[in-house]
Amino acid sequence: MSDEARRSVLNEAERLRLLSSTERDLIRLVHEPGYPRWLEQIKSIGGCAHPIYLTGHTTTHDVQTGEVLRHYDTSDEPGGRMPVRCRNRRETRCAPCSYLHAGDTFQLVRSGLLGGKGVTDGVRHHPRLFVTLTAPSFGPVHRARDGAACRPRRDGGVCEHGRPVGCGQRHTDTDSAVGQPLCRDCYDYPGHVLWHASAGPLWNRYCRTLRRHLATAAGITQTRLREHLTVSFAKVAEYQKRGAVHFHAVIRLDGPDGPSSPPPPWATTDLLSDAVYSAAQQVEVHTPYSPATGERVIKWGAQIDAHPIRSDAFTETSAVTDSAVAAYVAKYVSKSVGDSGGIDYRIKDFDSIRLAPVNAHLRALMAACWRLGGLSELAALNLRAWSHTLGYRGHVLTKSRQYSTSYGALRAVRADYQGGGLLALEDRGTVTESAWRYVGSGHSPAEADIAYGIAEDLANLREIRRDMIAEGWKYAA
Repeated sequence: MSDEARRSVLNEAERLRLLSSTERDLIRLVHEPGYPRWLEQIKSIGGCAHPIYLTGHTTTHDVQTGEVLRHYDTSDEPGGRMPVRCRNRRETRCAPCSYLHAGDTFQLVRSGLLGGKGVTDGVRHHPRLFVTLTAPSFGPVHRARDGAACRPRRDGGVCEHGRPVGCGQRHTDTDSAVGQPLCRDCYDYPGHVLWHASAGPLWNRYCRTLRRHLATAAGITQTRLREHLTVSFAKVAEYQKRGAVHFHAVIRLDGPDGPSSPPPPWATTDLLSDAVYSAAQQVEVHTPYSPATGERVIKWGAQIDAHPIRSDAFTETSAVTDSAVAAYVAKYVSKSVGDSGGIDYRIKDFDSIRLAPVNAHLRALMAACWRLGGLSELAALNLRAWSHTLGYRGHVLTKSRQYSTSYGALRAVRADYQGGGLLALEDRGTVTESAWRYVGSGHSPAEADIAYGIAEDLANLREIRRDMIAEGWKYAA
Protein backbone atom coordinates (compact mmCIF):
# COMPACT_ATOMS: atom_id res chain seq x y z
CA MET A 1 0.00 0.00 0.00
CA SER A 2 1.38 3.40 -0.95
CA ASP A 3 2.05 6.05 1.66
CA GLU A 4 -0.77 8.19 0.24
CA ALA A 5 -3.26 5.33 0.48
CA ARG A 6 -2.08 4.54 4.01
CA ARG A 7 -2.54 8.17 5.05
CA SER A 8 -6.04 8.16 3.49
CA VAL A 9 -7.02 5.07 5.49
CA LEU A 10 -5.62 6.57 8.68
CA ASN A 11 -7.46 9.84 8.07
CA GLU A 12 -10.72 7.96 7.49
CA ALA A 13 -10.20 5.98 10.70
CA GLU A 14 -9.49 9.19 12.58
CA ARG A 15 -12.68 10.79 11.21
CA LEU A 16 -14.71 7.77 12.30
CA ARG A 17 -13.15 7.91 15.75
CA LEU A 18 -14.15 11.54 16.13
CA LEU A 19 -17.76 10.86 15.16
CA SER A 20 -20.35 10.71 17.92
CA SER A 21 -22.12 7.45 18.69
CA THR A 22 -25.26 8.81 17.02
CA GLU A 23 -23.37 9.70 13.85
CA ARG A 24 -21.77 6.26 13.73
CA ASP A 25 -25.18 4.67 14.22
CA LEU A 26 -26.58 6.82 11.39
CA ILE A 27 -23.86 5.60 9.03
CA ARG A 28 -24.66 2.04 10.03
CA LEU A 29 -28.40 2.59 9.57
CA VAL A 30 -28.34 4.16 6.09
CA HIS A 31 -26.11 1.36 4.79
CA GLU A 32 -28.53 -1.33 5.94
CA PRO A 33 -30.18 -3.02 2.89
CA GLY A 34 -33.64 -2.63 4.45
CA TYR A 35 -33.26 1.08 5.31
CA PRO A 36 -35.74 2.42 2.68
CA ARG A 37 -38.43 0.00 3.87
CA TRP A 38 -37.71 0.83 7.53
CA LEU A 39 -38.13 4.50 6.67
CA GLU A 40 -41.52 3.74 5.10
CA GLN A 41 -42.54 1.87 8.26
CA ILE A 42 -41.62 4.73 10.58
CA LYS A 43 -43.46 7.19 8.34
CA SER A 44 -46.53 4.94 8.42
CA ILE A 45 -46.62 5.13 12.24
CA GLY A 46 -46.15 8.91 12.22
CA GLY A 47 -42.62 8.95 13.63
CA CYS A 48 -43.64 7.23 16.89
CA ALA A 49 -40.99 7.93 19.53
CA HIS A 50 -41.06 4.46 21.10
CA PRO A 51 -42.48 1.89 18.65
CA ILE A 52 -43.30 -1.68 19.62
CA TYR A 53 -41.75 -4.30 17.32
CA LEU A 54 -43.68 -7.47 16.51
CA THR A 55 -42.93 -10.53 14.45
CA GLY A 56 -45.50 -12.93 13.03
CA HIS A 57 -48.11 -13.25 10.34
CA THR A 58 -51.83 -12.91 9.63
CA THR A 59 -53.87 -14.65 6.95
CA THR A 60 -57.50 -14.05 5.98
CA HIS A 61 -59.38 -16.85 4.17
CA ASP A 62 -62.78 -17.02 2.52
CA VAL A 63 -64.81 -19.48 4.59
CA GLN A 64 -66.59 -21.08 1.64
CA THR A 65 -63.84 -21.27 -0.98
CA GLY A 66 -60.74 -21.29 1.19
CA GLU A 67 -59.30 -18.53 -1.00
CA VAL A 68 -56.57 -16.48 0.66
CA LEU A 69 -57.93 -12.94 0.64
CA ARG A 70 -55.01 -11.35 2.43
CA HIS A 71 -51.69 -12.51 3.80
CA TYR A 72 -48.98 -10.58 5.61
CA ASP A 73 -45.74 -11.92 7.06
CA THR A 74 -42.91 -10.01 8.69
CA SER A 75 -40.25 -12.38 7.35
CA ASP A 76 -39.61 -10.00 4.44
CA GLU A 77 -39.48 -6.88 6.61
CA PRO A 78 -36.21 -5.30 7.85
CA GLY A 79 -35.01 -7.40 10.74
CA GLY A 80 -38.02 -9.68 10.26
CA ARG A 81 -40.20 -7.43 12.38
CA MET A 82 -42.92 -4.78 12.10
CA PRO A 83 -43.18 -1.57 14.16
CA VAL A 84 -46.51 -0.47 15.61
CA ARG A 85 -47.40 2.66 17.56
CA CYS A 86 -46.74 2.77 21.30
CA ARG A 87 -50.10 4.57 21.75
CA ASN A 88 -48.81 6.55 24.72
CA ARG A 89 -51.22 9.41 25.44
CA ARG A 90 -48.57 11.56 27.18
CA GLU A 91 -47.16 14.31 25.02
CA THR A 92 -43.93 14.22 27.03
CA ARG A 93 -43.36 10.58 26.09
CA CYS A 94 -44.52 10.39 22.47
CA ALA A 95 -45.84 13.49 20.71
CA PRO A 96 -47.13 11.68 17.55
CA CYS A 97 -49.14 9.10 19.48
CA SER A 98 -50.32 11.77 21.92
CA TYR A 99 -51.63 13.83 19.00
CA LEU A 100 -53.48 10.81 17.62
CA HIS A 101 -54.94 9.99 21.04
CA ALA A 102 -56.08 13.60 21.48
CA GLY A 103 -57.80 13.42 18.09
CA ASP A 104 -59.60 10.23 19.10
CA THR A 105 -60.65 11.90 22.34
CA PHE A 106 -62.01 14.89 20.43
CA GLN A 107 -64.14 12.58 18.27
CA LEU A 108 -65.23 10.54 21.29
CA VAL A 109 -66.40 13.60 23.25
CA ARG A 110 -67.83 15.44 20.25
CA SER A 111 -69.90 12.46 19.10
CA GLY A 112 -71.51 12.45 22.55
CA LEU A 113 -72.50 16.08 22.01
CA LEU A 114 -73.44 16.24 18.34
CA GLY A 115 -73.98 12.61 17.38
CA GLY A 116 -72.14 10.53 14.85
CA LYS A 117 -69.79 7.55 15.29
CA GLY A 118 -72.82 5.38 16.06
CA VAL A 119 -74.55 7.98 18.27
CA THR A 120 -77.85 9.52 17.15
CA ASP A 121 -77.72 13.25 16.44
CA GLY A 122 -80.68 13.75 18.78
CA VAL A 123 -78.24 14.04 21.70
CA ARG A 124 -77.60 17.67 20.74
CA HIS A 125 -81.09 18.47 22.05
CA HIS A 126 -80.60 16.67 25.39
CA PRO A 127 -79.71 18.62 28.57
CA ARG A 128 -75.91 18.90 28.66
CA LEU A 129 -73.55 20.59 31.11
CA PHE A 130 -69.81 21.20 31.20
CA VAL A 131 -68.93 20.72 34.87
CA THR A 132 -65.70 21.51 36.72
CA LEU A 133 -65.05 19.96 40.13
CA THR A 134 -61.94 20.96 42.08
CA ALA A 135 -59.98 19.78 45.08
CA PRO A 136 -60.35 21.71 48.35
CA SER A 137 -57.64 24.00 49.69
CA PHE A 138 -54.78 22.35 51.57
CA GLY A 139 -53.12 25.68 52.32
CA PRO A 140 -52.67 29.03 50.54
CA VAL A 141 -50.44 28.98 47.44
CA HIS A 142 -49.08 31.69 45.19
CA ARG A 143 -51.34 32.46 42.24
CA ALA A 144 -51.46 34.51 39.03
CA ARG A 145 -54.43 36.89 38.92
CA ASP A 146 -54.25 38.79 35.61
CA GLY A 147 -51.99 41.54 36.89
CA ALA A 148 -53.54 41.76 40.37
CA ALA A 149 -51.63 41.10 43.56
CA CYS A 150 -51.23 37.44 44.55
CA ARG A 151 -52.68 37.50 48.09
CA PRO A 152 -52.87 41.11 49.31
CA ARG A 153 -53.20 41.73 53.04
CA ARG A 154 -53.29 45.24 54.47
CA ASP A 155 -52.44 44.13 57.97
CA GLY A 156 -49.57 41.85 56.94
CA GLY A 157 -49.29 39.09 59.48
CA VAL A 158 -47.31 35.88 59.71
CA CYS A 159 -48.21 32.24 60.29
CA GLU A 160 -47.18 30.22 63.33
CA HIS A 161 -43.90 29.43 61.57
CA GLY A 162 -43.06 33.11 61.14
CA ARG A 163 -43.74 33.31 57.40
CA PRO A 164 -45.97 35.97 55.75
CA VAL A 165 -49.58 34.88 55.21
CA GLY A 166 -49.99 37.26 52.29
CA CYS A 167 -48.17 38.11 49.07
CA GLY A 168 -48.30 41.46 47.29
CA GLN A 169 -46.40 40.41 44.17
CA ARG A 170 -48.02 40.24 40.73
CA HIS A 171 -47.18 36.81 39.35
CA THR A 172 -47.46 35.78 35.71
CA ASP A 173 -48.60 32.34 34.60
CA THR A 174 -45.00 31.33 33.90
CA ASP A 175 -43.70 32.46 37.29
CA SER A 176 -42.10 29.50 39.10
CA ALA A 177 -43.66 30.67 42.37
CA VAL A 178 -47.22 30.03 41.11
CA GLY A 179 -48.66 26.96 42.81
CA GLN A 180 -46.07 26.95 45.59
CA PRO A 181 -47.30 27.19 49.22
CA LEU A 182 -46.81 30.39 51.13
CA CYS A 183 -45.62 28.18 54.00
CA ARG A 184 -44.68 24.54 53.39
CA ASP A 185 -44.86 23.80 57.11
CA CYS A 186 -48.50 24.91 57.19
CA TYR A 187 -49.47 23.06 54.01
CA ASP A 188 -51.51 19.88 54.53
CA TYR A 189 -49.43 17.45 52.48
CA PRO A 190 -51.04 14.28 53.96
CA GLY A 191 -54.50 15.69 53.21
CA HIS A 192 -53.47 16.50 49.64
CA VAL A 193 -52.24 13.01 48.76
CA LEU A 194 -55.10 11.30 50.63
CA TRP A 195 -57.57 13.40 48.63
CA HIS A 196 -55.86 12.27 45.43
CA ALA A 197 -56.00 8.64 46.50
CA SER A 198 -59.73 9.00 47.20
CA ALA A 199 -60.68 11.12 44.17
CA GLY A 200 -61.82 8.08 42.17
CA PRO A 201 -64.20 6.78 44.85
CA LEU A 202 -65.39 10.35 45.42
CA TRP A 203 -66.35 10.67 41.73
CA ASN A 204 -68.13 7.30 41.75
CA ARG A 205 -70.15 8.26 44.81
CA TYR A 206 -70.85 11.65 43.27
CA CYS A 207 -72.41 9.98 40.22
CA ARG A 208 -74.69 7.90 42.49
CA THR A 209 -75.60 10.96 44.56
CA LEU A 210 -76.35 12.95 41.41
CA ARG A 211 -78.83 10.29 40.28
CA ARG A 212 -80.45 10.31 43.70
CA HIS A 213 -80.85 14.10 43.63
CA LEU A 214 -82.35 13.95 40.14
CA ALA A 215 -84.85 11.35 41.33
CA THR A 216 -85.74 13.46 44.38
CA ALA A 217 -86.27 16.54 42.21
CA ALA A 218 -88.58 14.52 39.95
CA GLY A 219 -90.53 13.10 42.88
CA ILE A 220 -89.65 9.46 42.14
CA THR A 221 -87.53 6.87 43.89
CA GLN A 222 -83.96 6.33 42.81
CA THR A 223 -84.69 2.72 41.83
CA ARG A 224 -87.27 3.95 39.31
CA LEU A 225 -85.08 6.71 37.82
CA ARG A 226 -83.71 4.30 35.23
CA GLU A 227 -87.25 3.89 33.88
CA HIS A 228 -87.30 7.59 32.99
CA LEU A 229 -83.74 8.64 32.13
CA THR A 230 -80.07 7.73 32.18
CA VAL A 231 -77.12 9.92 33.14
CA SER A 232 -74.20 9.79 30.72
CA PHE A 233 -70.83 11.48 31.21
CA ALA A 234 -67.25 11.82 30.02
CA LYS A 235 -64.66 13.35 32.34
CA VAL A 236 -60.98 14.24 32.16
CA ALA A 237 -58.53 14.86 34.99
CA GLU A 238 -56.19 17.87 34.90
CA TYR A 239 -53.36 18.84 37.22
CA GLN A 240 -53.33 22.41 38.51
CA LYS A 241 -50.13 24.33 39.17
CA ARG A 242 -50.39 23.44 42.86
CA GLY A 243 -50.22 19.75 41.91
CA ALA A 244 -53.89 19.07 42.69
CA VAL A 245 -56.18 17.25 40.27
CA HIS A 246 -59.49 18.73 39.21
CA PHE A 247 -62.10 17.21 36.91
CA HIS A 248 -63.80 18.57 33.80
CA ALA A 249 -66.88 16.58 32.87
CA VAL A 250 -69.57 16.56 30.21
CA ILE A 251 -72.80 15.38 31.85
CA ARG A 252 -75.81 14.58 29.65
CA LEU A 253 -79.35 13.39 30.37
CA ASP A 254 -80.77 10.72 28.04
CA GLY A 255 -84.00 8.80 27.93
CA PRO A 256 -84.43 5.30 29.41
CA ASP A 257 -82.98 3.70 26.25
CA GLY A 258 -79.86 5.84 26.24
CA PRO A 259 -78.79 8.37 23.58
CA SER A 260 -81.38 7.13 21.10
CA SER A 261 -84.28 8.23 23.32
CA PRO A 262 -85.06 11.76 24.58
CA PRO A 263 -85.31 12.42 28.33
CA PRO A 264 -88.72 13.23 29.82
CA PRO A 265 -89.87 16.87 29.58
CA TRP A 266 -89.24 17.48 33.27
CA ALA A 267 -85.54 16.60 32.87
CA THR A 268 -84.34 20.10 31.96
CA THR A 269 -80.92 21.71 31.93
CA ASP A 270 -81.85 23.76 35.00
CA LEU A 271 -82.90 20.64 36.89
CA LEU A 272 -79.59 18.97 35.99
CA SER A 273 -77.64 22.07 37.04
CA ASP A 274 -79.34 22.21 40.43
CA ALA A 275 -78.65 18.51 41.01
CA VAL A 276 -74.99 18.90 39.97
CA TYR A 277 -74.43 21.62 42.57
CA SER A 278 -76.42 20.03 45.38
CA ALA A 279 -74.81 16.60 44.90
CA ALA A 280 -71.32 18.13 44.84
CA GLN A 281 -71.92 19.95 48.11
CA GLN A 282 -73.25 16.86 49.87
CA VAL A 283 -71.12 13.94 48.69
CA GLU A 284 -68.16 12.73 50.75
CA VAL A 285 -66.03 9.65 51.34
CA HIS A 286 -63.79 8.69 54.27
CA THR A 287 -60.20 7.48 54.24
CA PRO A 288 -59.12 4.45 56.30
CA TYR A 289 -58.30 5.40 59.89
CA SER A 290 -54.63 5.77 60.77
CA PRO A 291 -53.07 7.05 64.01
CA ALA A 292 -50.81 9.21 61.83
CA THR A 293 -53.56 10.93 59.83
CA GLY A 294 -56.83 10.11 61.57
CA GLU A 295 -59.90 9.50 59.42
CA ARG A 296 -60.07 12.16 56.73
CA VAL A 297 -63.34 13.32 55.18
CA ILE A 298 -62.84 13.72 51.43
CA LYS A 299 -65.05 16.31 49.69
CA TRP A 300 -65.00 18.53 46.62
CA GLY A 301 -63.58 22.01 46.83
CA ALA A 302 -65.73 25.12 47.02
CA GLN A 303 -65.07 26.07 43.37
CA ILE A 304 -67.72 24.24 41.33
CA ASP A 305 -68.80 25.38 37.88
CA ALA A 306 -71.56 24.08 35.61
CA HIS A 307 -72.18 25.68 32.22
CA PRO A 308 -74.83 24.67 29.68
CA ILE A 309 -73.27 23.45 26.44
CA ARG A 310 -74.59 25.38 23.49
CA SER A 311 -74.69 24.53 19.81
CA ASP A 312 -71.74 25.32 17.55
CA ALA A 313 -74.09 27.73 15.79
CA PHE A 314 -73.44 30.19 18.63
CA THR A 315 -70.47 32.31 17.69
CA GLU A 316 -69.94 34.29 20.88
CA THR A 317 -66.37 33.84 22.05
CA SER A 318 -67.56 33.25 25.60
CA ALA A 319 -70.06 30.53 24.67
CA VAL A 320 -69.37 26.99 25.85
CA THR A 321 -70.03 25.18 22.56
CA ASP A 322 -69.95 21.54 21.47
CA SER A 323 -66.66 21.70 19.57
CA ALA A 324 -65.01 23.98 22.13
CA VAL A 325 -65.73 21.51 24.93
CA ALA A 326 -64.51 18.56 22.85
CA ALA A 327 -61.30 20.42 21.98
CA TYR A 328 -60.77 21.39 25.62
CA VAL A 329 -61.09 17.81 26.85
CA ALA A 330 -58.87 16.53 24.02
CA LYS A 331 -56.21 19.07 24.94
CA TYR A 332 -55.93 17.89 28.51
CA VAL A 333 -56.12 14.16 27.85
CA SER A 334 -52.55 14.31 26.49
CA LYS A 335 -51.26 16.07 29.61
CA SER A 336 -49.95 14.50 32.80
CA VAL A 337 -48.36 15.53 36.07
CA GLY A 338 -45.20 16.07 34.01
CA ASP A 339 -46.80 19.12 32.44
CA SER A 340 -47.17 20.64 35.92
CA GLY A 341 -43.51 20.15 36.71
CA GLY A 342 -43.69 16.54 37.89
CA ILE A 343 -42.46 13.29 36.38
CA ASP A 344 -44.27 10.65 34.34
CA TYR A 345 -42.40 7.52 35.40
CA ARG A 346 -42.74 5.36 38.49
CA ILE A 347 -40.65 5.95 41.60
CA LYS A 348 -38.89 2.84 42.93
CA ASP A 349 -37.24 4.13 46.12
CA PHE A 350 -37.12 7.16 48.37
CA ASP A 351 -33.77 8.31 46.95
CA SER A 352 -35.45 8.69 43.56
CA ILE A 353 -37.74 11.29 45.13
CA ARG A 354 -34.80 13.18 46.59
CA LEU A 355 -33.11 13.29 43.17
CA ALA A 356 -36.26 13.89 41.09
CA PRO A 357 -36.08 16.99 38.81
CA VAL A 358 -39.12 18.66 40.41
CA ASN A 359 -39.71 21.67 42.64
CA ALA A 360 -39.70 21.41 46.42
CA HIS A 361 -43.51 21.40 46.66
CA LEU A 362 -43.99 18.40 44.36
CA ARG A 363 -41.07 16.62 46.01
CA ALA A 364 -42.80 17.07 49.38
CA LEU A 365 -46.02 15.58 47.93
CA MET A 366 -44.11 12.58 46.57
CA ALA A 367 -42.38 12.12 49.91
CA ALA A 368 -45.75 12.24 51.69
CA CYS A 369 -47.01 9.51 49.35
CA TRP A 370 -43.97 7.37 50.15
CA ARG A 371 -44.21 7.84 53.92
CA LEU A 372 -47.97 7.26 54.13
CA GLY A 373 -47.69 4.33 51.73
CA GLY A 374 -45.52 2.56 54.28
CA LEU A 375 -48.36 2.50 56.85
CA SER A 376 -50.15 -0.84 56.95
CA GLU A 377 -53.55 0.75 57.60
CA LEU A 378 -53.22 2.77 54.36
CA ALA A 379 -51.80 -0.06 52.24
CA ALA A 380 -55.04 -0.37 50.25
CA LEU A 381 -54.46 3.12 48.79
CA ASN A 382 -51.24 1.91 47.12
CA LEU A 383 -49.66 5.33 47.60
CA ARG A 384 -46.05 4.32 46.96
CA ALA A 385 -46.86 2.90 43.52
CA TRP A 386 -48.50 6.22 42.62
CA SER A 387 -45.99 8.60 44.18
CA HIS A 388 -45.08 9.94 40.74
CA THR A 389 -48.70 11.05 40.20
CA LEU A 390 -48.87 12.52 43.74
CA GLY A 391 -51.19 9.75 44.90
CA TYR A 392 -53.78 10.06 42.13
CA ARG A 393 -54.43 6.63 40.62
CA GLY A 394 -57.38 7.22 38.32
CA HIS A 395 -57.49 7.19 34.53
CA VAL A 396 -57.05 10.53 32.81
CA LEU A 397 -60.36 10.06 30.95
CA THR A 398 -63.37 7.97 31.91
CA LYS A 399 -66.87 7.82 30.48
CA SER A 400 -70.12 6.03 31.03
CA ARG A 401 -70.88 3.12 28.73
CA GLN A 402 -73.59 4.87 26.73
CA TYR A 403 -72.02 8.30 26.42
CA SER A 404 -70.60 7.72 22.93
CA THR A 405 -68.27 5.49 20.93
CA SER A 406 -65.08 3.91 22.30
CA TYR A 407 -61.37 4.26 21.58
CA GLY A 408 -61.35 0.68 20.30
CA ALA A 409 -64.07 1.39 17.75
CA LEU A 410 -62.30 4.52 16.51
CA ARG A 411 -59.00 2.64 16.13
CA ALA A 412 -60.70 -0.20 14.28
CA VAL A 413 -62.21 2.21 11.75
CA ARG A 414 -58.85 3.91 11.26
CA ALA A 415 -57.07 0.58 10.82
CA ASP A 416 -59.68 -0.47 8.26
CA TYR A 417 -59.24 2.79 6.36
CA GLN A 418 -55.45 2.52 6.37
CA GLY A 419 -55.66 -1.14 5.35
CA GLY A 420 -57.85 -0.42 2.35
CA GLY A 421 -61.20 -1.49 3.78
CA LEU A 422 -60.22 -4.84 5.26
CA LEU A 423 -63.25 -4.89 7.54
CA ALA A 424 -65.43 -5.05 4.44
CA LEU A 425 -64.10 -8.58 3.92
CA GLU A 426 -66.20 -9.70 6.87
CA ASP A 427 -69.28 -9.47 4.64
CA ARG A 428 -67.91 -12.36 2.60
CA GLY A 429 -67.67 -14.70 5.57
CA THR A 430 -64.02 -14.82 6.45
CA VAL A 431 -61.74 -16.35 9.04
CA THR A 432 -58.43 -14.81 10.11
CA GLU A 433 -55.49 -16.72 11.51
CA SER A 434 -52.83 -14.66 13.27
CA ALA A 435 -49.71 -15.32 15.31
CA TRP A 436 -47.76 -12.38 16.73
CA ARG A 437 -44.89 -12.10 19.18
CA TYR A 438 -43.23 -9.13 20.88
CA VAL A 439 -39.54 -8.86 19.95
CA GLY A 440 -38.49 -5.40 21.13
CA SER A 441 -39.26 -1.71 21.43
CA GLY A 442 -37.71 1.70 21.05
CA HIS A 443 -35.17 3.30 18.72
CA SER A 444 -31.41 3.37 18.42
CA PRO A 445 -29.93 6.90 18.70
CA ALA A 446 -29.95 7.49 14.94
CA GLU A 447 -33.39 5.96 14.52
CA ALA A 448 -34.72 8.28 17.25
CA ASP A 449 -33.35 11.34 15.42
CA ILE A 450 -34.92 10.28 12.12
CA ALA A 451 -38.26 9.46 13.75
CA TYR A 452 -38.25 12.84 15.50
CA GLY A 453 -37.65 14.57 12.16
CA ILE A 454 -40.53 12.65 10.57
CA ALA A 455 -42.86 13.58 13.44
CA GLU A 456 -41.78 17.22 13.24
CA ASP A 457 -42.38 17.33 9.47
CA LEU A 458 -45.86 15.88 9.90
CA ALA A 459 -46.64 18.41 12.63
CA ASN A 460 -45.46 21.26 10.38
CA LEU A 461 -47.60 19.96 7.51
CA ARG A 462 -50.64 19.92 9.78
CA GLU A 463 -49.93 23.49 10.83
CA ILE A 464 -49.57 24.60 7.21
CA ARG A 465 -52.80 22.83 6.29
CA ARG A 466 -54.65 24.57 9.15
CA ASP A 467 -53.28 27.94 8.06
CA MET A 468 -54.31 27.30 4.45
CA ILE A 469 -57.82 26.32 5.51
CA ALA A 470 -58.08 29.41 7.71
CA GLU A 471 -56.86 31.64 4.90
CA GLY A 472 -59.31 30.01 2.49
CA TRP A 473 -62.20 30.67 4.86
CA LYS A 474 -61.09 34.27 5.26
CA TYR A 475 -60.98 34.94 1.53
CA ALA A 476 -64.20 33.01 0.95
CA ALA A 477 -65.93 35.24 3.49
